[in-house]
Amino acid sequence: MRKFTLPAALATLLTPTGAMAQAAADPRGSGPIVAALAWMEGTLLGNVATAVAVMAVAAVGFMMLTGRMNWRFGATVIIGCFVLFGAASIVSGIQSAAAVG
Repeated sequence: MRKFTLPAALATLLTPTGAMAQAAADPRGSGPIVAALAWMEGTLLGNVATAVAVMAVAAVGFMMLTGRMNWRFGATVIIGCFVLFGAASIVSGIQSAAAVG
């Protein structure tokens, strides 16, 4: 087994990686695109979308309980709502797991 010296260990720790380089600000000219994506995120995750998702899950659940809908399709709709509203948490979890490894 090889021993690392102090300068080699410091050089390894202080070397920038690709993930650090990607943490820079938005590129020049991307303001309208970022604004459009922020509007889309607000629309998809806002109060109206939340109310529509609650009504959809309630309707799907009622149809599944009365036997008018296939359970697999109903579960797909409900899982889709979880993925839509939990996307930010899912992505941050993936990013933190990638940063560790």
